[in-house]
Amino acid sequence: MWVVTLYVHDRIKMYEFDNKEEAQKQFDNLTGCKILSEVIYFTDFEDADVMPKRELAFAPN
Repeated sequence: MWVVTLYVHDRIKMYEFDNKEEAQKQFDNLTGCKILSEVIYFTDFEDADVMPKRELAFAPN
């Protein structure tokens, strides 16, 4: 998932996109202070079998 965050006149707007091309197109059309970010979930690695489940565990509090 890709997110464009836009800061204009003390307001924050966020737009979500499924692919980078759509996000980049919208990013180029917006004016103001903007950030393009890729959101990656830990479960995406597990589902893709890139990382064993034991490496996804968080340390106990």
